[in-house]
Amino acid sequence: LHKTSVACEKMLISALLRAKELANQGVELFASPALRFFLYNKVDREEFYNNPVCLDNFIQLDDNDIWTSLKVWCHYPDIVLSTLSNGLVNRQLFKVEVQSSPLSSSRKEEILKNISERLNITKREANYFFSTSVIENNMYRKEDDSIEIIYNDGTTKNIAEASDMLNISLLSRKVKKYYVCFLRFNILNAK
Repeated sequence: LHKTSVACEKMLISALLRAKELANQGVELFASPALRFFLYNKVDREEFYNNPVCLDNFIQLDDNDIWTSLKVWCHYPDIVLSTLSNGLVNRQLFKVEVQSSPLSSSRKEEILKNISERLNITKREANYFFSTSVIENNMYRKEDDSIEIIYNDGTTKNIAEASDMLNISLLSRKVKKYYVCFLRFNILNAK
């Protein structure tokens, strides 16, 4: 888990979802033609695969379309969209906390309340600045991560067989971590 990439991904998804919500309300937003197509049209999985116009627009869409839009949206009057865009453009990303247990509902409510009050937005809108998820990983899987030890005589043995000190069952168990991403309040002070 790389905290920077997680924060960036969550902020970008939130910014695009907010832009889509505003577009659905008929709000005029800056966007390249390809991005505009996806913001202002309902494109579900079936539509995407069956309508060649969707694929044509998708092929034309790249990171420059997104980045340019974010730069323009930094100055948009919607506080949610402009704050998310400013955070991405100025690399003031969400705070990411990784923990071994799920986030309590009281902590979630506290975070959402703080965001809501600081930005003077509704709790529903504050959810654009908040995300939780779970990651699971096996440190070692014999099938995928076979580590072989080569002896002086050229023979090889799996590390689990070669070492009497190594307990592969400890390495093979699933590790589950919970993370929460949310707006850093120092982002608000930088505006």
